[in-house]
Amino acid sequence: MKKIKATMTLIQSALVILMMGFVTVMIIRINALQGTARVINYAGIIRGATQREVKLEIAERPNDQLIGYLDEILNGLKFGGGKYDLVSLADETYQQNLDEQMEYWQVLKNEIYLVRENGYENTNIVDISEEYFQMADRTVSAAEDYSQSIATGLRYLEFLSTADIIVLIIIMIARYVENARIRRKNRQLEQQAYTDQHTGLPNKSRCESFFNDPEIMDHPISCIVFDLNNLKTVNDRLGHSVGDQMIANFARLLRNAIPSPHFVGRYGGDEFMAVIYDADEELVTSILEKLRNDVKEFNQMHHGGSEFVEISYACGHAVSTEYPNCSFRVLFDRADRSMYENKMASHNHRK
Repeated sequence: MKKIKATMTLIQSALVILMMGFVTVMIIRINALQGTARVINYAGIIRGATQREVKLEIAERPNDQLIGYLDEILNGLKFGGGKYDLVSLADETYQQNLDEQMEYWQVLKNEIYLVRENGYENTNIVDISEEYFQMADRTVSAAEDYSQSIATGLRYLEFLSTADIIVLIIIMIARYVENARIRRKNRQLEQQAYTDQHTGLPNKSRCESFFNDPEIMDHPISCIVFDLNNLKTVNDRLGHSVGDQMIANFARLLRNAIPSPHFVGRYGGDEFMAVIYDADEELVTSILEKLRNDVKEFNQMHHGGSEFVEISYACGHAVSTEYPNCSFRVLFDRADRSMYENKMASHNHRK
């Protein structure tokens, strides 16, 4: 189990690191993609604007402003920035095509100046402009291919990131389920550690935990101690199974007479303990009265049955309001002493 948990932790850490790598690469790719659309747009503008400039020159309408406009765009495409805030694409094919286009642009410009001097009939302006158009078209295509490759890479990274996240979520859910199972198991083990297996009530360890709880005395409480009469005699004469049944019957009567959230536990073999919260003497008296009536009714109902032993008990209690600033240990000892006195008084009365 430890090896599996260690492996899961290692895989989860690796997936987190991988996700960080994906995010980093995606950021780089997105930065590279930013401005690509403007590059494609302005590269296309050059393609069309150059043809317009050639037509103007053939029509003997020279436009140096348009030539300057084309120069500015080409410089922006090559080096980035400039008047039109363009970016220089980090793609070898695009840059190679752009270099060839810019070099041929100088050839085209020289031919334009010849047109102005000699007329277009005496130049190769048309053929050169068509060749330039093809070069510009290749530059635009290279920019589009570069943009598409980045977009494809981003989609691939998005797919990998999604798969990474899904696996991480699955691992986290699996670990959450496993931790929940462990917590549930621990609660069960803790419950078993603090539960008396015979009666189902909290056992002595749970009862004694009140002795180490300083906050238990922050509110008025009462401690009641119960002791079954004649348990040893029943065990000796009738057997432990009959004695165990008497213990189980009394535990059930106790739990029914003392409702939640008040505490009822088995402190020892024939001893039980109850803690009544927000208690005063009147509440404790009413609870003990109900228990007496329930026990009396139970004895009458089962009287004369096979191997039936009448339930008899002694009890004593102490209310914290009568012992200011005392500990729970002191309150328990007071209740235990009261129970002993009640037991002795009952014994003497039977005599």
